[in-house]
Amino acid sequence: MAKQDYYATLGISRDARADDLKKAYRKLAMQFHPDRNPGDKQAETRFKEVSEAYDVLKDDQKRAAYDRFGHAAFEQGAGGAGPFGGGFDFSNAGGLGDIFDQVFGDFMGGGRRGGARSRAGADIRQAVEIDLAEAFAGTKVPLRVPTRVACDACGGTGSEDKAQGSDTCATCQGHGRIRAQQGLFLVERTCPTCGGSGRVIRNPCRVCRGAGTVQRERSLTVTIPAGVEDGTRIRVAGEGEAGGAGAPPGDLYVHVAIRAHPIFHREGANLILRVPLRMTLAALGGEIEVPSIDGTRTKVKIPAGTQTGEQFRLRGKGFSVLRSAARGDLFLQVMVETPQHLTRRQRELLEAFEADADSKGERGDKHHPESEGFFAKVKEFFEGGRA
Repeated sequence: MAKQDYYATLGISRDARADDLKKAYRKLAMQFHPDRNPGDKQAETRFKEVSEAYDVLKDDQKRAAYDRFGHAAFEQGAGGAGPFGGGFDFSNAGGLGDIFDQVFGDFMGGGRRGGARSRAGADIRQAVEIDLAEAFAGTKVPLRVPTRVACDACGGTGSEDKAQGSDTCATCQGHGRIRAQQGLFLVERTCPTCGGSGRVIRNPCRVCRGAGTVQRERSLTVTIPAGVEDGTRIRVAGEGEAGGAGAPPGDLYVHVAIRAHPIFHREGANLILRVPLRMTLAALGGEIEVPSIDGTRTKVKIPAGTQTGEQFRLRGKGFSVLRSAARGDLFLQVMVETPQHLTRRQRELLEAFEADADSKGERGDKHHPESEGFFAKVKEFFEGGRA
């Protein structure tokens, strides 16, 4: 029977963060653990599925491989080992200690690893800030990243003769991790001698001292796709720190922040543009010209009698949709301005307008329907007609 998707097994989205992943696993592991469900084969099977999914998704490299190849990434070779080797070990799935080892292992130096691990390069995190127009059209951002790169002197092997000659680490006996008793707890941490590789370079490089990497600032350009949202994290595979002694590099994570725009406000794929209208234009109607985020201009007809709060929709003039040729809509929100600092002539004209309306009995719902309705309700309220 085909395996269930690991993300579905844990009940999380494919872009879930590490904290959400850990919370989902801890909840399900405690729910289906055999110690809490003695004799329940379905619970035991569910516990193993949850544990297997978490073991893959908590590791950035395994997760990247799973996102790209699915279960096939771990089913190649003998015994279903896959390219990452080893699969998932259920042999110790009988005690609650394993849950704490897997869930809290990161805080105590890592959980059980079942042997040596290569010193894969660390991930790098960089923040970039772009404006709204760049987020709309997409852009390329140059970065200068302080990182560790492969040592030129030894070719990244860590060995003076580039032969990668190494011996089993005497401190951890090749396991890459050591354990120490601290009170009632057995704490496991990375071996300080070999850095977790389980091997010690026989003839260390004089430049990198056997690490295989050196510190250096590197320049690269990151592509920001059109339609990106504020807070998006972009993963650039293999652009992190170089791994020690020929191990694979880490990844680069670019966190995107978008500066606020002076006139446009974004809501998903739509844009909001608040447009002030002169009182006379709103009353008489007319035509205005408004900008779009792509730099074009659009003429919009304003009907006579337009009120504050009315909204006009321009289809297809909004924001880019990520990984799509579609665009959202642009919404114009009208604000009718009351004139200030009137000249004598302007005041006389307004007073004449008001007097003319009064004399013809047109001050009511013909010119000001909303005002008339409001004051009618106020009158009813004071006369005792309260609801």
